Amino acid sequence: MSLSKIEQLEKRLGYTFKNKNYLKEALTHRSYLNENAKWPLPHNERLEYLGDAVLELITTDFLFRRFPEHDEGALTSFRAALVNFQMLGRVAGEIELDRFLLLSKGEAKDVGKAREVILANAFEALIGALYLDSGYEITRSKIEHLVLTHIDEILEKKLYRDPKSLLQEIVQEKRKITPTYQVIEERGPDHQKEFVLGVFFGEEEAAQGTGMSKQEAESKAAEAALGKLKKGKLS
Repeated sequence: MSLSKIEQLEKRLGYTFKNKNYLKEALTHRSYLNENAKWPLPHNERLEYLGDAVLELITTDFLFRRFPEHDEGALTSFRAALVNFQMLGRVAGEIELDRFLLLSKGEAKDVGKAREVILANAFEALIGALYLDSGYEITRSKIEHLVLTHIDEILEKKLYRDPKSLLQEIVQEKRKITPTYQVIEERGPDHQKEFVLGVFFGEEEAAQGTGMSKQEAESKAAEAALGKLKKGKLS
């Protein structure tokens, strides 16, 4: 990795690493080592482990102080919405972390959820690297700037609510019925099966969702139905 690329990422972070190897390690995906045996650094999974713990502590402390009126159940829901892989993948995208990752040629072609997970994990590794290089206070300030600023959006859009639970609450109130889910299609080999499920309001199919598990497909279908309701496409 060239010095110019390191400097580009540091500029996006607003932080200059004293030990550049921490940053390089955070960007090294396991797959990269399979094609680059002479790369002198390990993959980023240990830093990811550390960064996950640091992120959870700082997020928990922030929520505890910000919302003294909420119990631990609500705070846990808020935290889950802030640190799930979708949000972290989005934050990683905001700093264009994808441009700097060291991946195998195969992994570099991944899109969708697989790439989102890689980005989220790399962002946690980046937090681990930042913590080792700078300590707690600077890491906290960066997490507050990059991640915790999304709390207002999460509250406004109720992203802390499970999509299925939120949809059920709305549909029961408006239509006095409970949404149901049905498998529309299963495709792909057994080891990589994809499910398409529909969510129904009575006999009416409201939306469909696709996922690598039935649970994920149901959640995606609920999200799609919520989007339609918001746009007035479902009464």
